[in-house]
Amino acid sequence: MKPTIAILAGGGPAPGINTVIGTIAKVFLTDGYRVLGLHGGFKSLFIQNPEIDEINFEHADKIYKQGGSAIRMSRYKPKDEEFTVDFFIRENVKLLVTIGGDDTASTANRISKFLAEHDVKIQNIHVPKTIDNDLPLPEGSPTFGYQSAKQEGVRIAQTIYEDARTSGNWFVVAAMGREAGHLAFGIGAACHYPMIIIPEMFNKTELTIHKIVKLSISSILKRKLLGITYGAVIISEGVFHFMSDDEIKSTNINFTYDEHGHPELGNVSKAHIFNILIQRELKRLELNVKSRPVEIGYEIRCVQPIAFDLLYCALLGMGVKKLFDQGVSGCMVTSDPIGDIAPLFLKDVEDEKGKVKPRLVNINSQKARLVYGFNHQYITEEDYEAASKYVENPEEFDFYKILNWDKIELI
Repeated sequence: MKPTIAILAGGGPAPGINTVIGTIAKVFLTDGYRVLGLHGGFKSLFIQNPEIDEINFEHADKIYKQGGSAIRMSRYKPKDEEFTVDFFIRENVKLLVTIGGDDTASTANRISKFLAEHDVKIQNIHVPKTIDNDLPLPEGSPTFGYQSAKQEGVRIAQTIYEDARTSGNWFVVAAMGREAGHLAFGIGAACHYPMIIIPEMFNKTELTIHKIVKLSISSILKRKLLGITYGAVIISEGVFHFMSDDEIKSTNINFTYDEHGHPELGNVSKAHIFNILIQRELKRLELNVKSRPVEIGYEIRCVQPIAFDLLYCALLGMGVKKLFDQGVSGCMVTSDPIGDIAPLFLKDVEDEKGKVKPRLVNINSQKARLVYGFNHQYITEEDYEAASKYVENPEEFDFYKILNWDKIELI
């Protein structure tokens, strides 16, 4: 049997998965290897009869530019006791390629250690994928799929903003992001949204629902002072990662709960939650402002990759072959902005529990300072007198006081 390359994808979809699969297949097929695509993520590695597709050159050439994933994905996380070497030996696997985000990378890290401990000579290379852009790659290197998802998110967000302008309403937009705010920040900054709310903003104060609502209304008030009756706020769903169950339950939203009593946030639109809470506060303040919720998430995960990701993912796919030929294992493949390939070893980016640490938005970067310092609209001390026309205590909507930021930090 020919030496075999096995590819699986974990987590959620991201533009460029098929580009990675297609490129890896082409370069390895050309070099005489057999290429298998495993359906069902990690579960396929450790069951008796996994569903497998053997990928030929024609199939690889067909899928490389398509959105979605030609091999079905899964969030399945195998336990250590499930690990076996049977599949690898039976199929003569020489390389396991995992495509995914931090959870997939963490599981790949565990498998890499398991293989090494059992002296099984199989290389493992991870291709970092997520629209959340939250894997700890070198500065300036996005995770693949992020740029394409952001581009589609910008298209949607710009249309929403035009709707706001046309109708004279406000829109409350929620963007995917788990615990990082890259997607909301990238979309909001590109669209000149007057308020972008991400978890990283709360670096000097506790993150609460109340503060998110206050920040949103701060922007609404500032726009009123400017004579603008419409606008949009974009909020990263990652803010929920830093809230307690009690904080979430205090919203009095009608959640369903899992067997452990935790609110099942996946069953509710985050934009809907924020919009209801903002509307409650607007009514309390007797401000006649209409707002509507919009969710940006699943609509952007399976779009066709843009040119950036088509090339980037192809480089990563070719980079897998380069690192494999060098004998490298237990790493993520990376490509810097000029296209140089390098391994990023999983053991170097894991925490004490073996989980890959997320990359958050650098809120102190020049980019963040420029966006929040010059391209946002919110109440500051200079607005108190004018804002008192609309609210009794403008100070409670002061952007800097809400976040406990010093204004000079943003200049």
